[in-house]
Amino acid sequence: MERVVVTGMSLITSLGLTLEENWTNLVAGKSGVSKITLFDASECETRIAAEIPASFDALWGAYIKKRSADQMTRITKACFVCAKEAVNQSGINFEEQDKSRCAVILGVVTTANTSSEKNPQLQTRILKSMNNAMSAWISLEYKLEGPNFTVASACASSAYAISLGYEMIRSGAADVVIVGGADSIVNKEEIEGFNHLYALSTENDVPEKATKPFSKNRDGFVIGEGAGVMILESEASAKARNAKILAEIAGYAITSEAYNIMAPMKDGEGIAKTIAKALKNSQTNIAQVDYINSHGSSTMLIDKYETMAIKKVFGERAYNIPISSSKSMIGHTIGAAGVIELVITIQSIIKGIVTPTINLDEPDPELDLDYVPNVARNHTINCALSNSFAFGGHNAVLVVKKYL
Repeated sequence: MERVVVTGMSLITSLGLTLEENWTNLVAGKSGVSKITLFDASECETRIAAEIPASFDALWGAYIKKRSADQMTRITKACFVCAKEAVNQSGINFEEQDKSRCAVILGVVTTANTSSEKNPQLQTRILKSMNNAMSAWISLEYKLEGPNFTVASACASSAYAISLGYEMIRSGAADVVIVGGADSIVNKEEIEGFNHLYALSTENDVPEKATKPFSKNRDGFVIGEGAGVMILESEASAKARNAKILAEIAGYAITSEAYNIMAPMKDGEGIAKTIAKALKNSQTNIAQVDYINSHGSSTMLIDKYETMAIKKVFGERAYNIPISSSKSMIGHTIGAAGVIELVITIQSIIKGIVTPTINLDEPDPELDLDYVPNVARNHTINCALSNSFAFGGHNAVLVVKKYL
């Protein structure tokens, strides 16, 4: 069975338009949450979000031809730019690859062709709305002839996409798979919808303090938007072209709780089963795990049940594993969350730094693990988990290791 390695990756979030800019701000513990600018949110209960910087509008033109850009939404453009950057970092030349063995798999809930999209045009409505547009544009750019498709499993979508890409390489069906995802639900309809579910924070007065995972006074998540792309490659392919290998995807687990369309299984039982399965599938024991990038959404149940699940699986060792939530800084990027948080996790392995959980000023006494409050920490990481859990009972846990 082929080993699956990462040779390129890129990010666009509210904290930056490049991987380097994002990493600097994440380590500094900065928040990307601010007042919503994409639409008039004055009548909404929640008036804050973690939006991609407006400066992105001046960036994408260097990557995308105008004719193609006219057929893309803003978030599709962000995904495309991320793909170009990840491919560039990997150093791969697809003209030297068997293109029938190169695939694109993305996690996409929506292309964000909503009321927030500027300059709507009837002639491009269908192309902008197609869920598969993001993977199709990337495949077209590099003339890749392997499968290109999207997977939608709510907030676990891009983690599922990574898992499927892993399987294609592991089984020998592909040499290279571009994986990742992008999402934005910063629009009036979905903000109002989540408000009716009491899922979003309504702390509008101090936006940068609104998302506070594991805190006693957490009151819901903050919607973020963003994109992330990774280049997965067989070890043999990467070595054949002398590529720099960033990390190894050691395994994963994707499961369905089959319990409730919205709520997680009581006491984190479904989450615990998924973590345990990921460890087993990747042949990893609990003593090897050095860090967990948590789902950590800042909602009452998920933060509590994720903590309970970690304790169920790791026992006393749970108290010695640094755990942090990227969502405390970049909000919940929905379908893009899995890939964005795995890229951050890989950066943590490479740099030997755990990014913090910011706004953890008043800990919930029930949640007593090491959530790396407020300040980044130097820490050697050889093996880490990245957790993603979603409405519909979709759970995903990815296991990533330092490449040795």
